Order: sequence, then C-alpha cells, then structure tokens
Amino acid sequence: MVTADTEFEMGISADERLAVAQGLSRLLADTYTLYLKTHNYHWNVTGPMFSSLHLMFETEYLELALAVDEIAERIRALGVRTPASYREFSALAAISEDTDTPDATAMIRRLQQDQEAVVRSARGVFPVAEAARDQSTLDLLTRRMQIHEKTAWMLRSLLQ
Repeated sequence: MVTADTEFEMGISADERLAVAQGLSRLLADTYTLYLKTHNYHWNVTGPMFSSLHLMFETEYLELALAVDEIAERIRALGVRTPASYREFSALAAISEDTDTPDATAMIRRLQQDQEAVVRSARGVFPVAEAARDQSTLDLLTRRMQIHEKTAWMLRSLLQ
C-alpha cells in the first residue's frame, strides 16, 4: 500500500499529498508509456516522411524523458514513493502499447491520440491539486498540458 511520508509538514496534509501523488502517478505512467511508444516509432518509422518524422519523434521522446523525471521528482517531493517499473506503469496507464507494427500515418494518429490522453490525465489531477492548494503541482500540470496540447495539434496537422 502506498502512503505519504508524515515526517514533514509542507502545508499540505499527508492524505492530500497522497491523493495528488496518486494522480501524478497515473500521469507519470501515461507519460512514460508515451515516451516508449514515441521512441519505438523514432526507431521504426519508414516511408516518404521518414526523415522529418524520425527527427520529430526524437524531439518528442527527448522532451518526454525530461517530463518523466520532473513528474517523478514531484511525487517524491510530496513524500510518496514513485512507481518505477513496467508492471506498475502498465497497471496505471490509460495509454496502451502497440500489438502491431503501424505504418507512418498510423504512428502519427496514435501519437496524436496519446498526446490527448496525457492531457486528459493531467487535467484529471487538477481538482485534487486545487483542493490541496498545491500550486507547485498545478504549475507542473499546466506546463505539461500546454506541451501535449501543442504536440497533439502538430500531429493532427500532419494528418490533414
């Protein structure tokens, strides 16, 4: 059972910190799964858009790698253990791994949908973080949503 450290006081109760951390853990799982999928697509994309997609996917997975660290460290700052295994991530994530080998267009569509799923994940933590008056988490969530919304828009634009 996951608990929040009760040995310190930061103006947010242990129960509130645990609730925020649980939401952030789902966001972390989605972000990590999206990172893996994007890195996979970077390695395996083919076709006429290879060069531009290969570079775009690299930019995206590098940004996601930084995001994973930021989210995990926020969970730790709240005094809660960070999930850190494939098993834990797969149990928490709304994003699913591929079971096939998609073509470039399907990769773009799936990443766009997954970017939007991460936005929904982040948005779902807002009420809990607001209730806890956790401005640090609210700031993190806002920044993550802006990045994922913009990336989803760019991917959608490739499909039009």
